[in-house]
Amino acid sequence: MSVLNLERMFHPRSVAVIGASEKKGSVGTAVMNNLLDGGFKGRIYPVNPHYTRIRGMKVFSSVRKLQNPPDLVLIATPIQTVPEIIRLCVEQGAGGAVVISAGGKEIGKDGAAIEAEIRKEIAGNDFRVIGPNCLGVMSSKALLNASFASRTPEAGKMAFISQSGAICTAILDFAATVHLGFSYFISLGSMLDVDFGDLIDYLGGDPEVSSIVMYIENLTRIRGFMSAARAVSRVKPIIALKAGRTRAGAAAAASHTGAMAGEDAIYDAAFNRAGIVRVRTFAELFDCAAFLGKQPHPQGAGLAIVTNAGGPGVMAADALSDYGVEPVRLSEATRGKLDAILPPCWSRGNPADILGDASAERYRMVVDILIDAPEVNGLLVMLAPQAMTEPETVAQVLAGRLKGKAFPMFTSWLGGIDVAPGREIFNRAGIPTFDSPERAVRAFMDLYRYARNNELLQEIPEKLPRKPMFNRDLARAIIREGLARPTGILSEAESKTLLSTYGIPVNSTVVAADPDDAVEIAGRTGYPVVLKIHSTVITHKSDAGCVALDLKDADAVRRAFYDIRANAAAGPGGVFEGVTVQKMLDRPDYELIAGARRDPDFGPVILFGMGGVLTEILGDRAIALPPLNRVLARRLMEETRIYKVLRGYRNHKPLDLALFEEILIRLSQLVTDCAEIEEIDINPLIVSGHRIVAVDARVIVKPSSVNGPLHLVISPYPNEYEEEIVIDWVGKLLIRPIRPEDAPLLVELFHSLSETSIYNRFFSPLKELPPDMVARFTQIDYDREIAIVAVQQAGDKERLIGVGRVIMAHDQKSAEFAVVVADEFHGMGIGAALMQRCLAVAETRNIEKVWGMVLPRNTKMLALGRKLGFTVALCPGTQEYELTLNLRKTEPAEIRVNQTIHS
Repeated sequence: MSVLNLERMFHPRSVAVIGASEKKGSVGTAVMNNLLDGGFKGRIYPVNPHYTRIRGMKVFSSVRKLQNPPDLVLIATPIQTVPEIIRLCVEQGAGGAVVISAGGKEIGKDGAAIEAEIRKEIAGNDFRVIGPNCLGVMSSKALLNASFASRTPEAGKMAFISQSGAICTAILDFAATVHLGFSYFISLGSMLDVDFGDLIDYLGGDPEVSSIVMYIENLTRIRGFMSAARAVSRVKPIIALKAGRTRAGAAAAASHTGAMAGEDAIYDAAFNRAGIVRVRTFAELFDCAAFLGKQPHPQGAGLAIVTNAGGPGVMAADALSDYGVEPVRLSEATRGKLDAILPPCWSRGNPADILGDASAERYRMVVDILIDAPEVNGLLVMLAPQAMTEPETVAQVLAGRLKGKAFPMFTSWLGGIDVAPGREIFNRAGIPTFDSPERAVRAFMDLYRYARNNELLQEIPEKLPRKPMFNRDLARAIIREGLARPTGILSEAESKTLLSTYGIPVNSTVVAADPDDAVEIAGRTGYPVVLKIHSTVITHKSDAGCVALDLKDADAVRRAFYDIRANAAAGPGGVFEGVTVQKMLDRPDYELIAGARRDPDFGPVILFGMGGVLTEILGDRAIALPPLNRVLARRLMEETRIYKVLRGYRNHKPLDLALFEEILIRLSQLVTDCAEIEEIDINPLIVSGHRIVAVDARVIVKPSSVNGPLHLVISPYPNEYEEEIVIDWVGKLLIRPIRPEDAPLLVELFHSLSETSIYNRFFSPLKELPPDMVARFTQIDYDREIAIVAVQQAGDKERLIGVGRVIMAHDQKSAEFAVVVADEFHGMGIGAALMQRCLAVAETRNIEKVWGMVLPRNTKMLALGRKLGFTVALCPGTQEYELTLNLRKTEPAEIRVNQTIHS
């Protein structure tokens, strides 16, 4: 949903307080006092029919009586009155409301009905609602405390969002203790309208916000949340504490995959994919918030540790080791400088134990050396109270030196009463301080995890060795057959056929209706063979005694057939539909599991791990959200213990990991295309040498309320925009959306451009495309941006010769365009072809206006803009033209530009 009007709410020129009061202890009184005492400079309109004046201000009897529409409305009246108040506010043209009133869906059916009435009143307009049942909101720059909280926090660069009002008040109390400041402080309450995704979008575009910290109980509009978080986390850390970690999300699942892909693991996978750092405890959230609010982000894990006692140094090193990281190795030059100032018996390493008699001056000299050491990108200074230490004096000496550095500086003053004054000095100076080495290291590593995850998310994936092909029609036909059954269960043979339609290798499986069929099929297959029950009812075949292994001749096959039929008759429903015959494979090198499960909130999730009969006991698995590319598939495997063996370990040779990646990508595409797939269980997926085969498979299908790929929470590659066109003098071109794998092609295109073309596109004389820019241009969120490329194909080789791009603004009603074409293809209609498709996509997304800036010397772009119907106007006070196209007043893009191409 658009973030339109949130600016009016967080930076209002006027605020109306519905339910304003002077009654001691009332919410209306607290809200009025906070607004006035917080220094808000705009107009305040108290509204309450029972007062004429409050704190010397005129009180209005109704919203109808207000002189001007307020930007923000605060509602602190009984919940039953809120729908009518909202209706009046919408009629008046107000920006939005914060509904503090409790009694919504949290009280049951009656409250949910009231919330439904409120939704009805705001449907179809830009009026936004925060709440109900919330503490309120605060905006430091606007001097706005629109809440009934008992504290107003200091100003800062961190934004805090919480569903829980109690968590808000606890954070406010903590912030006052450690002098932690906020740019925004937002209580969401029931999230009737405005949710986490909306606020991430809004805060991501505010330069006053450097980081976002969230307390989450549940998410709504998850696709929007993921889209917003993936965009903003590239530039600002997002930290989340998700409550309810221990709820069993898949206890009754019908497969190993379902049981292992539980709710909490899915949140982990979603947060990882979105670049969000997840913390596990309230204390960790506090610590991370303190670090974020006071220090720059770590650029590496090179932590140096200074201590006046060996034990705390060991504890800090152990805490680092828990994250798989060691203290940075000090260079010879750094150690030499420390040798010159420290007693001979110092530790001569990292942690740097500068001994129990360390004075404030010794601390100062050591810190100065380590700050200048090039190998150090984080510094933890610790002090344990000893007979000759002066905790307060050391803190006074270090506070100024540790402040404002390019990398994180933080402290751990261990103890209680004796070190409390030192901690207060650091807090006032904006230096994070912790009461234990473990908490200090954890806070540092949480922020390092953000930087590292962001780096990994921008890694450029390679293409698969060959383009994957899929038989979508046959897959859908198999799924339709499954949907016609009450259970939705596909037989093993059907499940394997479904997998094979997407190129996943399976052990050939043939159905036999009687013993003679089984013997004949076994002869063709080649002994030894395996017989299994052919059933859409019995899913756990081994448990039901319906599997026979290593059958070496016809007699064994006949006996097995009769045994399986007898066991099936004693099983669920007593139904016997025949058996399947398949080759008995040699003992595998490894047994793996791969699969997918449809989560009610996050859509399909992919699972990979160690397979076989001990799958759930060992629990070696990882999950990820589709769509996958090679980098994401590899990262999914890397999160398992079995991966170390697959890539080569001791006497085990490395396997073809690209083949594993391809299988996971194919599985991801299957669940992307087919929203009806409830569960897929491939267990075991066996590995013998360089061969990978699905030996057993089980698929369950159920109707879906949406078609694929709209059931995904991450927008997949939009195949529907692919097409081939023919342009005079150029020939056949493939026009398609950009892919992450196109990064090398984009770099090649950049290097083919003249200096003039580069300057016209980037408004800067770039010599190279930085890696982060390449990632940003190719790893796009198709829900927020569309980039269409023109590709020349010669056999397996592709050349990218042009890119058109439309990027939606925060209001989701306007978008900025850009286009670049290789110099040798200028004037041939390629730019027009790209732009018309971008504009067509923009129209389907309900974009109202498309605009872009063009330099005066870029005459070809100006001419193209005029042909496409753009208004061209010189921007006042600049040397640039703005091209603007109102999509609601022009003919469809395909008509406009088809005329252009052929003119």
